[in-house]
Amino acid sequence: MTDFQNEFTYTVIRSKRKTVTVEVTRDFEVILRVPLETTDEEAALIAEKKSTWIKNTIEKMKARTEERENNPDTGKLTAEDIKALSKKALEVIPARVRYYSKLVGVNYGRITVRNLVSRWGSCSEGGNLGFNCLLMLCPPEVVDYVVVHELCHIVHMNHSEEYWAEVERVMPDYKEHKGWLDEHGGEIIDRMRKK
Repeated sequence: MTDFQNEFTYTVIRSKRKTVTVEVTRDFEVILRVPLETTDEEAALIAEKKSTWIKNTIEKMKARTEERENNPDTGKLTAEDIKALSKKALEVIPARVRYYSKLVGVNYGRITVRNLVSRWGSCSEGGNLGFNCLLMLCPPEVVDYVVVHELCHIVHMNHSEEYWAEVERVMPDYKEHKGWLDEHGGEIIDRMRKK
């Protein structure tokens, strides 16, 4: 872990990759994912170059965390809440899967709904689909994005360029909905983790 001018610390993770990504976790940790050959000096330059973005992101995340903690509507979900969300998801999601499966051009297996803390959806090699009941706290177009995301895995069981091209073919504005989920999804999942 390296200190950047006492403003934030960052951890460098090297792996067999070609690109550089900078991530701020929900715990406000900064992670630089870099190719294996990246030196400490090069990593420090990357952190410096992205420092404004990193600081702004941490500030926004802290402000959102404080807002959530002071907002009673974002408190811990009860067992009754989860049950109601699961019931609603079983009414809403299968219809969206039927609709989008025709656009993707695939057949699918079982549809299950669970309360999950690590993912929004899943797709098995047999085409069985799983969805997080917390999707019912997201806008409808975000629900549709997750449905399309999982259905496209029936065509490509990866996140390759071909996979994302298929998602975009079916849902040209998917990046907007993915962005919403990236920005707000953690807040929703945190409502299951709160004590």
